[in-house]
Amino acid sequence: MEKGGNYLKSPDLLPINHGDRKISAFGFAVIWVGMAVVLAAFAIGGDGIQSLSLGWVIVATIIGSVLIGIFMTIIGDIGVEHGLSFPVYMRAPFGTVGTHFPSLVRGITASCWFGINTYFGSTAMNGILNALFGFDNWFVCFLIFAAVQLINTALGIKAVERFADLAAPTIILISSWMYISLSDKALAQGRDVWTWIENPVTGGAAFTAFMVVVMANMGFWATLAADMPSLSRFFKAPKNERNWFKRNKAQLMGSIVAMPIVNTFMVVIGAVSYVAVMNYDPVVGLQEAASGFILGILLLMIVLAQWSTNTSANVIPAAVIFSNVGGPKVPFWVGVIMAGVVGMLVQPWSLFGIIIPALLVIGGILSAIVGILFVDYYILRKRRVNVHDLYETHGQFRYMNGVNMAGLLAWVVGGLASYFVSTYSFFVGFGIGGLVYYFLAKHWYFKKYKQAEIEDPSDEKYLGITVGRDWIIDVPQEETVIVADPVDTKA
Repeated sequence: MEKGGNYLKSPDLLPINHGDRKISAFGFAVIWVGMAVVLAAFAIGGDGIQSLSLGWVIVATIIGSVLIGIFMTIIGDIGVEHGLSFPVYMRAPFGTVGTHFPSLVRGITASCWFGINTYFGSTAMNGILNALFGFDNWFVCFLIFAAVQLINTALGIKAVERFADLAAPTIILISSWMYISLSDKALAQGRDVWTWIENPVTGGAAFTAFMVVVMANMGFWATLAADMPSLSRFFKAPKNERNWFKRNKAQLMGSIVAMPIVNTFMVVIGAVSYVAVMNYDPVVGLQEAASGFILGILLLMIVLAQWSTNTSANVIPAAVIFSNVGGPKVPFWVGVIMAGVVGMLVQPWSLFGIIIPALLVIGGILSAIVGILFVDYYILRKRRVNVHDLYETHGQFRYMNGVNMAGLLAWVVGGLASYFVSTYSFFVGFGIGGLVYYFLAKHWYFKKYKQAEIEDPSDEKYLGITVGRDWIIDVPQEETVIVADPVDTKA
């Protein structure tokens, strides 16, 4: 944090310049393969196949994946255009202090995913110990596995984290094994994976079940729909390019092509697992698909994969958020412990059982933020941002004691509305949150707190890469700028 007390100029939050953007369209597609290979996605397929055929589950998943990919790309332009991360731009619609509230939601969500992934790893670990030594207590494995991951992260040990590069292809191979084995098992029991449905529904109920799968997929990745600028600020993009599609080529290839393909694959494995063994828990499915030495190796791969991806995808982002919100009194290692405590308190072994309703709720809460970001960036500011003031404690984004009440009120209204119409949670949260923010900001808050880029919508003053500008923020010379690994924001 900057000496002199301006926490807004934390080195890892400074804008990324054009020359420091290294991720190409192909590179982002590869990153998405790693990000989208998530075992928890099995639950979407396993839940959907209970009411719909596998074909309709796939269609709903593709629609949901492409739609959320579009939202990601739209919001990601903030990072491409200005090199800004999610928590920095959130100072515009929420205020320099108010930005901490939605950031905490992001941190808590990441902590929950830490808990769920730790649960998968612990059940796999329990399977290994049971086969080798007859030990059978997954909860003890959960506590040990959680502690080891947190200690590893707090101490900054990189050895296991490097396994993350192998985690995605490993899980893909394991999932492919499961698909073949479980499909054969299902056929042997008289269930064709493409036609079998546990409780077929028709008419309006079928459409509702279809939309639940669509919304569950959108809720699954809703965090990145809001947080995408934290990653997209590292993408290569041409200077002086006014064509939105050309400027966001890297995003389009990753979020609308690569992600839907991989995500659909994972959802299909969950559906097939449920057809074969009436359970979409990936470890249970794997234990039905293999045995002996091969099963032991596959379970070990799941343990290492959960460990490596959990560290960079969930523990580090959550710890950074908790540390930033807490200030100097909350060092990074304390943030790590907080992430672990939250991840355990939510009882992920129970959370996984209700993950679809949880995704609908989370998706709605986060979609309201996405709607507010869309309205603030595209409609009110028209992509122009007074970037320098985002880093000033007493600039235009100070608002009332650091809080933009228009943003907070719109978020609450949008989130609540989505909760009561959960079948369409993402659309409701996005629409209501954005609409309320538009009227409150335009006709109330921005009349009281003038916004320079709205009063004087100058391209040369307030656009970034479109006019060839790199935003340079003045920081004390003794500060060393350390840019966070972009992959740390992947879940």
